[in-house]
Amino acid sequence: MTGRRLTSLLAYVTTAAASASLLAGCGVLPGATGGSREPVTVMTWAPDQTRATNMPGMPAMAQAYARWVNANGGIDGHELRVLTCNEQNTNAGASACARRAVHEGAVAVVGSYSQFGRSFMAPLESAGIPYIGGYGISEDEFTSPLSYPVNGGQASLLAGHGMQLAESCRKVSLVRPDTIAGDRLLDLLNSGLRKASHRSAVDIPAREDSAEYTQPAARARTKAGTDEGCVTAVLGERTQTFFDSFRRLPGQEVPEKTEGGGGTAGDGKGGDGKGGDGKGEDSAVRISSVLGSVGQPLIDRSGGAHSPFEGAYVTGWYPSADSSAWDPMRKVIKEHAFVDNRVDPTDAGVQTTWIGYTALKQVIESLDSDKITSLQISHALDQGAKIDTGGLTPPLRWRYDDLLGARDFPRIVNHDVTFQVVREGQLVAQKPGFVDVGETVLAAP
Repeated sequence: MTGRRLTSLLAYVTTAAASASLLAGCGVLPGATGGSREPVTVMTWAPDQTRATNMPGMPAMAQAYARWVNANGGIDGHELRVLTCNEQNTNAGASACARRAVHEGAVAVVGSYSQFGRSFMAPLESAGIPYIGGYGISEDEFTSPLSYPVNGGQASLLAGHGMQLAESCRKVSLVRPDTIAGDRLLDLLNSGLRKASHRSAVDIPAREDSAEYTQPAARARTKAGTDEGCVTAVLGERTQTFFDSFRRLPGQEVPEKTEGGGGTAGDGKGGDGKGGDGKGEDSAVRISSVLGSVGQPLIDRSGGAHSPFEGAYVTGWYPSADSSAWDPMRKVIKEHAFVDNRVDPTDAGVQTTWIGYTALKQVIESLDSDKITSLQISHALDQGAKIDTGGLTPPLRWRYDDLLGARDFPRIVNHDVTFQVVREGQLVAQKPGFVDVGETVLAAP
């Protein structure tokens, strides 16, 4: 073991020992004092160990970020204290985390995940606490004046995904959660499909926490057809369960690798539609999803290049995980979370938390104040503090003129997405750069 690795390990063990007495699901990162200025307390929450979507990497990334900045003098001389909370994927859990943030004097909630926006935004708004860099799963993140999203949420992903699929799919089946948040997904996907064609997707609601999806999978394949049909599932953590059921349907098999790269599910085509050697008999159905439902960790867990996702189309918010723009985050993870297997640099939740804390750091540095308050942070963001994320997103600002102004998502400022495809078990760019889907989101019913 090298001296540097031993030093990092000792630092990690010391931090873990200091935190050992914390309650399960909630913690405070002590950190090192960055200077004479007052500490800054923030919170990051996410669901963990639930039956639906779990995001343990988000609070773990927040803790690693705090270890990094505190080891380097804090943020502009302020020690960063991170509270974490298990949101539990419930209304009550989200509300409890928000109330705890208020009670413990957090000046911001950063890089967090919850689909229960109405439950957590009300307590934050009452206390004037800004919500910076939420995952983008709830509509309230894009309507509350105290929310500062770093991506375009599900709205941008679904609109962009429709555009991505329109080029290759004759028919599309959308399998989505039978929830309030899931009800909006069809219109958004259709807005993208209609931008490039006159087609609409078939809506197939399904239970978010089901143990198997044989019936919706069979219906989805039937409705998509086998002539360049596409089945897209947006079920969060249960997306893997859905595609496990999908590939077990009679005649549906895991796609084979071809020289041309990833192909459609069972059709032998390359990821660009040109690398294969012909179609299968009755399973020529492309599969697809969006970042957060399908990501590199899921692809790795389900077989890599032999997983059911080989050849799948995926729409994301950020550059693919192999982009050099992620190098600063990878360095922090390597030095301050290298023994924490919750922190996966390819995970969309971890990436969003990194960007959220990048925004927090820059706005605090812009204030140059001995004491940081929630009002100072929200005022600076409202007045046009510009955040540079190093190419992970466009420059971010939340002035009135920067807002997209979509009826149901007025707070969107970043409406860029990326088109990706799974090739040889890796999520890679299908086309370079970002795709602006702002006009498509505006066109959604």
